[in-house]
Amino acid sequence: MPERLHVEVDGRRLDISNLDKVLYPQAGFTKGEVLDYYTRIAPTLLPYLRDRPLTRTRYPNGVEGAGFFEKNAPAATPEWVRTVRLPVPGSSKNRENIDFIVAEELATIVWLANLAALELHTPQWRVDAGGHALDPDQMVVDLDPGPPAGLPECYAVALLLRERLAVDGLSGCAKTSGKKGMQLVVPLPGDESADDISGYAKEVADELARAHPGLIVSKMAKQLRPGKVFIDWSQNNAFKTTVAPYSLRAGAVPTVSAPLTWAEVEAGELTATDLTPSVVLERVETLGDLLECGE
Repeated sequence: MPERLHVEVDGRRLDISNLDKVLYPQAGFTKGEVLDYYTRIAPTLLPYLRDRPLTRTRYPNGVEGAGFFEKNAPAATPEWVRTVRLPVPGSSKNRENIDFIVAEELATIVWLANLAALELHTPQWRVDAGGHALDPDQMVVDLDPGPPAGLPECYAVALLLRERLAVDGLSGCAKTSGKKGMQLVVPLPGDESADDISGYAKEVADELARAHPGLIVSKMAKQLRPGKVFIDWSQNNAFKTTVAPYSLRAGAVPTVSAPLTWAEVEAGELTATDLTPSVVLERVETLGDLLECGE
């Protein structure tokens, strides 16, 4: 197979290379398979990336090599890729500006996959047509288990969170992180600040930690976490990002941050390694976008 191919994606000319390069050695999962997954999942993935400044985690030498976070658009970014210049949230008065990529079309997804951008992370807010940051349109509650706790404990906490949020008229959808934990994604009207949302999430986390001290912790101190689930309310700070729905994760084998049905959360049987790229593509084909319907 040629080392470099010239392809056209929706009218955009792209060079892709090294399709046979193995990026997940334990699974023999190649760069070509990464490109195939992201191309096929793009129609479902793109709505969750649109208008959100994108942080990528790149693994040019595969997941067993050194990876790195990338916020700035690379020097060779094609002119047709949308970028927005924003100050780094939460930094000092003379804060640095970053040219963020905003993925809005399939060609951008293919281009990023070709750069071995395996993981895609987004904030809880979007930018408008002029590139100005808006208030958050979602709240994300991250559930991070401290070993020996794992996904089963996260499932139990997710159900407690669903019940508690319902008291305030809020509902959301569950997804795995693609690694050891999971998240709840709660749509919001977009009329509250990141500080207000983060404060509310902390109040809920503190309340549940008091009610279930043997299962839940809401303080960040790592020494408090073994055997419990940390409800990470801070994911709603303006400068924080969360792995996007349907993004690959860079573990020993390829897994996906995959939406779940609440029946699956209640059953508590799925593991991160059950939700491989091929399985997630089949789920989308048969079940649709569970994060959209929340069934």
